[in-house]
Amino acid sequence: MAGQNSVEDFDVVVVGLGPAGATLAHLLGLQGVRTLVLDREAQAYHLPRAVHFDDEIMRVFQWIGIADELEPKLRINIGMRFVDPDGAILLDWPRPQERSALGWHPSYRVHQPDLEELLRETLQARDTVTVRARCEAFLVEEAGDHVALRYEDMAAGKVVRVRARYVVGCDGARSLVRRFIETGMEDYGFHERWLVVDVLLKGDKPELGDHSIQYCNPARPATYVRGPLNRRRWEITVLPGEDSRKIATEPEVWKLLAKWLSPDEADLERAAVYTFHSLIARDWRRGRLIVAGDAAHQTPPFMGQGMCAGIRDAANIGWKLAEVIHGRADDALLDTYQSERHPNAREFITTAVRLGRLINAADSEGALRAAMPAADGTASMKSIYPPLGPGLGTGNHAGRMFGQPAMADGRRMDDVVGHRFVVVAEAELAHDVRLPDEVALVTTRETPDAAGQLAAFGVRAVLLRPDRYVFGTADTGAELSALVGRLTSKVLKQQTPEMA
Repeated sequence: MAGQNSVEDFDVVVVGLGPAGATLAHLLGLQGVRTLVLDREAQAYHLPRAVHFDDEIMRVFQWIGIADELEPKLRINIGMRFVDPDGAILLDWPRPQERSALGWHPSYRVHQPDLEELLRETLQARDTVTVRARCEAFLVEEAGDHVALRYEDMAAGKVVRVRARYVVGCDGARSLVRRFIETGMEDYGFHERWLVVDVLLKGDKPELGDHSIQYCNPARPATYVRGPLNRRRWEITVLPGEDSRKIATEPEVWKLLAKWLSPDEADLERAAVYTFHSLIARDWRRGRLIVAGDAAHQTPPFMGQGMCAGIRDAANIGWKLAEVIHGRADDALLDTYQSERHPNAREFITTAVRLGRLINAADSEGALRAAMPAADGTASMKSIYPPLGPGLGTGNHAGRMFGQPAMADGRRMDDVVGHRFVVVAEAELAHDVRLPDEVALVTTRETPDAAGQLAAFGVRAVLLRPDRYVFGTADTGAELSALVGRLTSKVLKQQTPEMA
């Protein structure tokens, strides 16, 4: 620890060690960025919060090396059903049980403390990442070519000064870093109190079912979630006039759960009232200050995308910070962070708001069918991947997520090429194209699986960013050479590869 008057120096300071902050620290450490992570708590929160993530997020966990260890702790989600007050199914949204084109299952249930414990434990192996718990940042000021940050080491009872090139606030809805950016919030109109109840079943309760269930009851909407092992969750609307403290007491909770469960069947792990919001910060960056996760956006839980959105933020800003810090890109690259991520986050939030209002609707059946029609009574919603907003990409497919072909030897593509730019192309097309060292090449010769994924896009080659969104596509060798040239001019400015 530095002395009272000394100043420590880092490339990036990440404020907050929740899933978004920890993931960002992993991604920065993976790319050799000197990173300090500050968290005001002594350890990870021990009770469940987020309960869902998808295949895109599992792919990020794959990059940082925790996916295989995490997978046995998860439950594959089989889908969601919307039911009326009598329990009749209004709409069915099944989730595929096979692995998706991204290499993982489309939907997982997770116990967040398990995830956070694994994220924190594995961070210790990152040589360029320093984690300090019980350390609370209180001053963040830009100073020309750096940020001056001060934090209180609450264990030692002293103030520490830090100098960093960038500070990223992953510090939640009440973000300190967002306050120093001095931005307002875009409000999408959803602000409701819900009681969140987590229980541990004492034995089998098969009648609860394995689907998530949205109870479309205008009198009191509710959600049931099947978690890993014996974990179950209910989210129940708190009505106007009800006291938030009283309704979260054990006697009141068991009254609300009586139609599903009795106290002798489960232990109550947690009951708390939360106000669900639908907000997005107007400015995610000001100079060297950046926000991500709940500091940048807050969503109702009906899509299960709150934690996912924060990890997508980390995946987007992580590689861009590394490119800038290592001198391969100009600071202007960071301007594409908000322009790309904001529309994507907004799509998930507005969809969650619509679902929340549909669950509350007096005619939930009619409203749901109008919003998500399907002739057989099932929801037409599949895996939802809104494209990125305008930023680095070029062409019709730019900003869309690309899959992860399986290599001929069975390995996943990302495990082979690493967290870097990659061209996926038909072997004949890529034969005469010279690529810079920073760009890997995967052809249909190494992975026949890639042919189908290219065909799904209707192209012969794609240039993928480290976060596996499409930078651009090509159908000829000349087009691919030009595409790589655009990459070197926009991002890899120090590279001037010779094109054949």
